[in-house]
Amino acid sequence: MALRPTVLMKNPLKRSGRPDKPDPEEMTLLGHLQELRSRLMKMAVAVFIGAIAVWVFYDPILSFLSEPYCQLRADVGEQCTFLATDPLQPFNVKLQLSGYGGIILALPVILYQFGRFVLPGLHKHEKRALAPYLVIATLLLGAGMVLAYWFLPRALQVLVNDLGGDRFEAFFTADQYLSFLTKMILAFGIAFQLPVVLVFLQLVGLVQPETLKGNRRVAVIFVVVLAAIITPTGDPFTLGVLAVPMYLFYELSILIGSRRKKRDPYAQAVS
Repeated sequence: MALRPTVLMKNPLKRSGRPDKPDPEEMTLLGHLQELRSRLMKMAVAVFIGAIAVWVFYDPILSFLSEPYCQLRADVGEQCTFLATDPLQPFNVKLQLSGYGGIILALPVILYQFGRFVLPGLHKHEKRALAPYLVIATLLLGAGMVLAYWFLPRALQVLVNDLGGDRFEAFFTADQYLSFLTKMILAFGIAFQLPVVLVFLQLVGLVQPETLKGNRRVAVIFVVVLAAIITPTGDPFTLGVLAVPMYLFYELSILIGSRRKKRDPYAQAVS
C-alpha cells in the first residue's frame, strides 16, 4: 500500500510572523466586521479621552473660543458674557463643548484607524498613495480650522454690524455661539480637503489632470455652490473667503497630478 504524501495546509492566521493577525485577503465577512468593530471601539475610546481632557480644561478652552465674540462685544463697550435662558444651559454647553472637542482631538486617531482598516484591502500602489495623504488631510483640516477661527471676528462684524445695522446688539447664548463656531470650523476644514481628494483620485487613476483642466468652468460653479452650501453664514463675503482657496486648491491639484504623471510610469499606464 503506497503512502500518500502529506499535504501541508496553509495556516490562515500566519502572516508576516504574526499568528494572531489574519490575512486581509483571506478574512471572511465576519472577520471584517470584527475588524471594523475593533477600529470603531478604538475611535470611541479616543473621543472619550479627548472629551475628558476638554472637560477638565473647560474654562481656558471656552475663553479661547470666545475671543472673537469678546472682540465684538468690546467694540460696543460691553463685557464678554453669554446670555443664559435656561438653568441647565451652562451645563449643556459644557457637555456640547466637551463632545465637539473630543472629536476634534481624536481626529488623528480616527483617521489612523480608518486608514488601517482600509489599507489592507487596497492594491500596493493605492496603499502608497493613501498613507501619506491621511497625514496631509489631518494637517489641512487643522489649517482650515485655524483659518476659520482667525476669520470669525470679521464674519461676526459683517453679520451683526455691517448687515444688521445699528439696531442690533450682539448678545448671544453660549450654545448658539458654539454651534455657529463649530459650523464655521467644519466648513473650512471640509473645504481644505478638496486638494487631498482630487490628488488621490488622480493617483489611483480615477481622474486625469486633463479632465480637470477641461472642466475649469464647471469647477468654478461647483466650488461656489459647495461653498454656499457648507458656509453657515450665507453672506457673500464669507462665501468668497471660502470659495477662493477652494479653487486655488483645485488648480494646485491639477499641477500636482500633472507633474506626478510625467514622472510616474504607472500613472501614465492607467491613463
